[in-house]
Amino acid sequence: MVERQQYNEVWPEEIKGKLESEFQSKIKVSKTAVRRIWADVDCESIYDVCMYLRDELNFEHCATVIGVDYVDHMDVVYHIDNYTNYCGVVVELNVHLPADNLHVRSVATLWGGANWHERETYELFGIIFDGHPNLKRLLTPETYEFFPFRKSYKLRGQQ
Repeated sequence: MVERQQYNEVWPEEIKGKLESEFQSKIKVSKTAVRRIWADVDCESIYDVCMYLRDELNFEHCATVIGVDYVDHMDVVYHIDNYTNYCGVVVELNVHLPADNLHVRSVATLWGGANWHERETYELFGIIFDGHPNLKRLLTPETYEFFPFRKSYKLRGQQ
């Protein structure tokens, strides 16, 4: 059994250093705080960064994969947790997608729980997770040709 360590305040900076060393220009850590790291990741590198977090730094859990609509582009935000090596540290990864190319590689093969998060993000925002094992809608009919969480989506009666 792995003994759980006490939180150490140097861990966020340690993780930041490892990520920046491994991925150099492909990742930009914008901020660290107690148990938290925020980073922007190139779309082409997100899978490799996530695999490194899982395999090398033992981040066991993908808590969320969510979409954010900024009208001129969309972001995919990942919250990746570690419960053993880094005792509750969360890495937030942010990937910017241009409005005309809403594709990013799926991380569902790395963390099974990401499967449903990616499907929901696809259903609500229309972001395509390439390589996803079953990318289809969860709650709305397959016949829907719109994505209800996009800012461009108009409710009935709106002009």
